[in-house]
Amino acid sequence: MNWWLQPLLLAIVTGALCPISGTLLIVQGRVMQSNLISHAVLPGLALAVAFGFPPSVGGLVSGLLGSMVAERFLGSWQGTTSHGAVMNTVLAGFLGFGVLLIPVLGIRVDLEATLFGDLLLTRTVDLLQALGALLLQGLFLGLYYKPLVFFGVDPAGAAASGLPLRALRFALAGITAFVVVSSMTAVGVVLVISLMCAPALFGLSGATSLGQAVLKAAGAGMAISGGGFLLALLLNLPPGPLIGVLCIGLLLMGKIKIIGS
Repeated sequence: MNWWLQPLLLAIVTGALCPISGTLLIVQGRVMQSNLISHAVLPGLALAVAFGFPPSVGGLVSGLLGSMVAERFLGSWQGTTSHGAVMNTVLAGFLGFGVLLIPVLGIRVDLEATLFGDLLLTRTVDLLQALGALLLQGLFLGLYYKPLVFFGVDPAGAAASGLPLRALRFALAGITAFVVVSSMTAVGVVLVISLMCAPALFGLSGATSLGQAVLKAAGAGMAISGGGFLLALLLNLPPGPLIGVLCIGLLLMGKIKIIGS
């Protein structure tokens, strides 16, 4: 009778997870990294399935590797104009490699569910993993709140002060990768970026502190994700793509709010 309850809970938890990471990445000017990581998890997923490892572990390692490869190339191609080009090239390369691995390794992967999510396939382990990612996010924010604010407001000053910015970036990339693999069942590796960005932008609009922005973004994300799942059930539509479409509506709400103020 309550077959929909576990998917709804996962949708709500995912709705909080993604905007929190998105807010931190936007504040630091590194939102493109989330898009890169979300696509870079695919090779790791394919290899994990082929060799009998948990897919989330393979995706986490692969997402981090993609982020590190991009950082390495960015060191060679300095300049703001090349940043997006390098990130997009690595993104496409990892995604293409992941798609190629599926027939090469002879494995069966539901590409549609992986790319766009399928909340109706939710298992208890998916919900527990998402809750674990949310707990990890909370610990990270609690421990490094002030350095994250400093880094977001004044990157040059944060670097000059001796803060371990490289370690913070790596930790944030790892958490982002964990968030992506924990959100695959809900929205997939392609649509996760919309749930990371739209609620985060809504939360940052008018916020007076990073904490306020994170809470506001998480609330908006939970409403969009949970409401999108219930609406998908009523309309007999796939939840992941519908949640992605609703995120555009959230941007429109934010724009109307800005114009009204």
